[in-house]
Amino acid sequence: MGMRRLGATEFEITPIGLGCMQFAGRGIGERYYPALEKDTVTSIVRSALDGGVNWFDTAEMYGRGNSERSLTTALRDLGAAPGKVVIATKWTPWLRKASSIGATIGDRLASLQGYPVDLHQIHMPYGSLSSVPSQLRAMADLVDAGTVTSVGVSNFSARQMELASHLLRSRGLSLASNQVQISLLHRKAERDGTLDAARRLGVTLIAFGPLRSGLLTGKFHEDPERIRSIRGARRALAGFNAKTLARTAPLIDELRAIGRAYGVTISQVGLTWLITFYGDTVVAIPGASKPRQATESAAAMDLRLTRKELDRLDELSRTGEKS
Repeated sequence: MGMRRLGATEFEITPIGLGCMQFAGRGIGERYYPALEKDTVTSIVRSALDGGVNWFDTAEMYGRGNSERSLTTALRDLGAAPGKVVIATKWTPWLRKASSIGATIGDRLASLQGYPVDLHQIHMPYGSLSSVPSQLRAMADLVDAGTVTSVGVSNFSARQMELASHLLRSRGLSLASNQVQISLLHRKAERDGTLDAARRLGVTLIAFGPLRSGLLTGKFHEDPERIRSIRGARRALAGFNAKTLARTAPLIDELRAIGRAYGVTISQVGLTWLITFYGDTVVAIPGASKPRQATESAAAMDLRLTRKELDRLDELSRTGEKS
């Protein structure tokens, strides 16, 4: 599968990147994933790189910079020099003014340990003590100063994305991306206009939660008792319960059947559907807490599904998706 242009930026990225929330260590990350040892992080990043992945998504919020440090330590140890991979990170708006974007960029650069901020994103369109336009102007100032290369947003609606794009264009810049949840079991971006707006504006949608927190791996359908091992926040996010498993079983069965035909896993079929069905507009950032998961996700870029298979999964997805 070919490279994708990140919005209108200079960056060519693989359709699959690596989400790095699981590198947060102590703190907020533990609400979703257990803390990982340094050697495990390095092995995960190595597996992603070996699979052809060339970009990584992290955030200030993920362990107050610990995810950024863990990621770049691994990249450095593996010989992936700055400029050879694309790094996306995010500023946390919660109870802060837009001025903190400029005030904290030094912390982001310090945590990234010499790796540039290729994409700087506003993590959410709410919670700040300043308006979103003020935040975008502060982001644009960083681009003008050469401190970051491009600007993205996260969790923005279609309308908010259009306003962000318009403001950046007034500064001679473009909105590179909007990071939103998209998967076979979460297709709100189609219904609320976000997908259409992204296509019209030339904005890349970065799909987080592309496997619906593991629900699209099939392992919980095979063994429902495994739900008990899922941490609370992650369980709530995906709606892990017996009713959800029953509703989504037909989709999982079809993913399994297609996977068997190609000799791949259920999750690989789900990821390939996601980065194929929407064309070049959507890329995905599955996380990985084990090296084999990063290898598996990267290999989804090598799978090709037929139009019939894509449409069949589309049909079953609409039935299985929670309304």
